[in-house]
Amino acid sequence: MYFAAQLLNIVIGMRKKVLIIDDEVDLCLLMKTYFLRKNYEVYVAHTLADGVNRLNEVEPDFLFIDYNLPDGLGWDKLPDMFHQHPEIHFHLISAFRPTLPNDITGSKLTIWEKPISLKALDHYF
Repeated sequence: MYFAAQLLNIVIGMRKKVLIIDDEVDLCLLMKTYFLRKNYEVYVAHTLADGVNRLNEVEPDFLFIDYNLPDGLGWDKLPDMFHQHPEIHFHLISAFRPTLPNDITGSKLTIWEKPISLKALDHYF
């Protein structure tokens, strides 16, 4: 029993982590289900403040962040997020294509326009 628990902890520790920061609950649920089926650890936040806190706690491999959140513009936080977590691959989500912040040169960055399809995610993940 002890060995099985240790093995499970090792396997879980090897899983890639995804953090989704978006106020659209349905989109978050769809993406969470998608990534869980692909064996990722998935974390969700619906506000920018909660998302920033989760980012620092979880240290994900992939971060999906919406442009327009209830408590601020998610993309405006990108330079700070990138400088604190340069190893993360950032996935920017928006219903339209706003101007990117200037101070994210060298970041691993992908832009997703809503609506996001599972087929589009399959081409990437």
